[in-house]
Amino acid sequence: MSEQRRSAARRPAGIARHGRLSTPSPVLSVLKFLGIAVVVVAVSAASVLTIDTLNKVAHVKTFDLPGEGDGPPPSIDALPGGFDILVVGTDTGAGQGDLGEGRGAGSGLNDVNILLHVSADHSNAVAVSFPRDLVVPIPSCTSEKTGKTSRAMAAQPINVALSYGGVPCVAATIQNLTGVTIDYAGLITFNGVIEMSNAVGGVPVCFSEDIHDNFTGFTMPAGIQTLQGYSALSFLRSRHGVGDGSDLTRISSQQVFMSSLVRTLKSSDTLGDPLKVYGIANAALTNMELSSGMRNPDTLVSIAKALKDIDLDSVVFTQYPGSTGQPAGTPYAGKVKPNTAIGNKLFAKILADEPFALPREGDGVGSILDPNATPVAPDPSASPSDPKPELEVIAGLRGQTAQSQTCTRKQ
Repeated sequence: MSEQRRSAARRPAGIARHGRLSTPSPVLSVLKFLGIAVVVVAVSAASVLTIDTLNKVAHVKTFDLPGEGDGPPPSIDALPGGFDILVVGTDTGAGQGDLGEGRGAGSGLNDVNILLHVSADHSNAVAVSFPRDLVVPIPSCTSEKTGKTSRAMAAQPINVALSYGGVPCVAATIQNLTGVTIDYAGLITFNGVIEMSNAVGGVPVCFSEDIHDNFTGFTMPAGIQTLQGYSALSFLRSRHGVGDGSDLTRISSQQVFMSSLVRTLKSSDTLGDPLKVYGIANAALTNMELSSGMRNPDTLVSIAKALKDIDLDSVVFTQYPGSTGQPAGTPYAGKVKPNTAIGNKLFAKILADEPFALPREGDGVGSILDPNATPVAPDPSASPSDPKPELEVIAGLRGQTAQSQTCTRKQ
């Protein structure tokens, strides 16, 4: 990948901190845990087993992003400047066994789409989830598998982009919507969710009430429950048992999981266990396809070094704003209509690398602050920072920081 595509001059310093749809397939929302592959590689950078882990990159299937080309490899220092990583999950990716058709990145649906932005000074990160049924323009794309070029479309659910041109088509769609240049991307499979949640030893998740989803059969009592394997998978795909039953509040409860996962990954219990760290990174890399620029082990180490010292309260999860319940006869009926006015404010901040605040922690519908939470201990790996300034609130955004301990709410 060329140095120009991720030049430090592309953005000034700073970035964000706080402030009824079809039944999903099992992997639809399974991977909305930040760019899990990026996080686990960041964690693995601290392990004595890193070299063995990174050697697996040579065997990972790759694809080229729009405009990606050859360039000099980075030095093994923190990646300079700000950068953006797209994480895509599919219900038909290779390696998903009985739950997928094994057709790889060039087909299937991209039901998971997370854009992770890291600030130029590496002090903040924001992960934006795009709802699977968000109706957006999709550009003309060429299929890796067939070589056929699709026509541009003005209004389609975002999760069909993968079927027209693989991850590069998803990247082009999101770039056109947001104006962000995507530097790196990864596609991850169903098996990766199971293996990574097992490798970390489970993720503690707070439930404000007993939860039961009649559609998926997911049932969980109130309180703090440790989820891993298929229980984690079932929770991440459940929507009828939480919030208002929509994909938008399912994203909210997934952010409860994501924030807890990040805290778990950065805890001493995880970082101090080389076998656990190796297992997490191994599970990620064994179940991924990567953009060409990420295949170089030096690139992964450089990304890791840029990410590893970010404070928990400076990792923000949000979603591209939109609404359901649109009238019949419109392209948005039964789907999600984007709120571009709020979306443009969000990405103006991201493109300018400017901090912003969320209206609240948890959206009050699918998630709320845990009233019984104990304070999170200071992150021993984080760099000292100056007092936090007052930040502009972007009204209408949903989300939370990785530090905030939240609970999933009953529907």
